[in-house]
Amino acid sequence: MATSSQRTSLPWSHRQSAPIRTAVTTASAVASALIGTMAHRMGAVDNIPYGLALALLLVLVSAWCSRSRQGVAGLAWHLTVSSTVTWFMSQYGPGGDVVIPIGFSVPMPYFTEYAGYFWLFGIILIQVILLLVPSKCFVIPEADGIGNDKRGARSRRAGTSRQTDVEKGKQR
Repeated sequence: MATSSQRTSLPWSHRQSAPIRTAVTTASAVASALIGTMAHRMGAVDNIPYGLALALLLVLVSAWCSRSRQGVAGLAWHLTVSSTVTWFMSQYGPGGDVVIPIGFSVPMPYFTEYAGYFWLFGIILIQVILLLVPSKCFVIPEADGIGNDKRGARSRRAGTSRQTDVEKGKQR
């Protein structure tokens, strides 16, 4: 069981009860799906899909946080919610418009034509890959009393002693 000082060093969403953590995961999944859907076509016309890269990065970070917060179950929930929202947005709207266009009848630049496919399948692929990553990659390091993680404190001590050795060399 974590002590109170270790517990307060965790991010806010990690210290909450299970229903609140699930609500945070749901909100981040919906937000990443909505923002990513709006951003995935930026640069596609010029065959420089920076919007797609940013959208997939956003999903990656959001999914990593979900797994860190709630484990595999949290990541599975994030995958379900974000892909459902994204695939729902790929359907035709009431006026016949679509937010994620795929399949063109006229020749278009490569990423203009396929950015929608990369987004729809990439959002799933990234999260499935995160399921395969070892759980030790999702652990937030414990903090010492000062607010630094233990690895940082050790490296700072090592850096201080090295700096002292350098200073000694300059004095000689």
